[in-house]
Amino acid sequence: MKLSSFNLGHPCICFRSSLTSLAMLSLLFSVGCHNRKSVTIAVIPRTSGSLLWEPEHRGAQDASEGFGAQIYWNAPTREDDIAGQIALIEHVVAGNYQGLVLTPNQSLALITPVRRALARGLPIVIVSSSIPVPAGDKLSYILNDEEEGGRIAARRVAQLLHGRGTIAILGINPDIAGIMVRAQSFEHFLAQNNPEIHIVETHTGSFNVPHEQEVAEEALDAHPDLDAIVTLMWPSARGAMSTIDNNPEKFKAKVISFDPEDLSFTSPSLDSVVVQNTRKMGNLAVKLIHARLSGKSAPALITLEPILVTRANANSEAVRHMTTMDWNPGWNLSHTP
Repeated sequence: MKLSSFNLGHPCICFRSSLTSLAMLSLLFSVGCHNRKSVTIAVIPRTSGSLLWEPEHRGAQDASEGFGAQIYWNAPTREDDIAGQIALIEHVVAGNYQGLVLTPNQSLALITPVRRALARGLPIVIVSSSIPVPAGDKLSYILNDEEEGGRIAARRVAQLLHGRGTIAILGINPDIAGIMVRAQSFEHFLAQNNPEIHIVETHTGSFNVPHEQEVAEEALDAHPDLDAIVTLMWPSARGAMSTIDNNPEKFKAKVISFDPEDLSFTSPSLDSVVVQNTRKMGNLAVKLIHARLSGKSAPALITLEPILVTRANANSEAVRHMTTMDWNPGWNLSHTP
């Protein structure tokens, strides 16, 4: 894939603002703002322009303001563009960057590019979902707690169905380690705590929405009395919601999903979503890189819990703070929870 399909221009300039340190990492980030050496940290999510990843941009920029760094933010235009993400990593490795924050869009394909970057001495923080490369002197992980995410979704299903009913699981993606963990956790929790809720259909998923709609239609046609559909990826949720909403007299299933593109709840079939705290991931990741650049040690692994968002709390201050897509410095918040 040609690099010309991406914006490989100048990084975003981070304006100075106040930086509130987190207690868990306060000792690591005690270096003052007197260090004026030019630092540019690359942040490469799976894609950009969505509720899942734009908050990461804001978090990274907030963290960079405290020590005058620049953030280079770039991403493939699709979450399944593995070649595009590899090309961006290679661009960063070859360029004048002092650190990399990466959200891998494929667990195995990113092993070689990450190892190559580490061999060049680039500090790296992998966020959201892991890859099979162990943490070390230059590599840390800030991961979504997918086990807890699976349990959150399972508890919501149990509450919605009053402990009894049939469900389908769509969007199982073997290429993303975190999604597999959330699937296993969800199934295990239901089996242990709600044995009268039966999983009658499971399907792998992709980022192709038309394909996911076909999968949802097949699952619902086979089980028209489904009580709920749990989608582990948002494209699968879109496919399920479209099918149900277009046939409201035929299908009554409610959708519980992960990693939403928005929190509008315009679909009547959408019950709730489990949301990662990517803003905090981006914030902590940049702080970890700064710590390493300052000669300080950094934790190998930090795990952040997702939250359940429903119609009742979608507009709450806590949810809006966590999911804001406004990364511009003018929108100043007093803290990063």
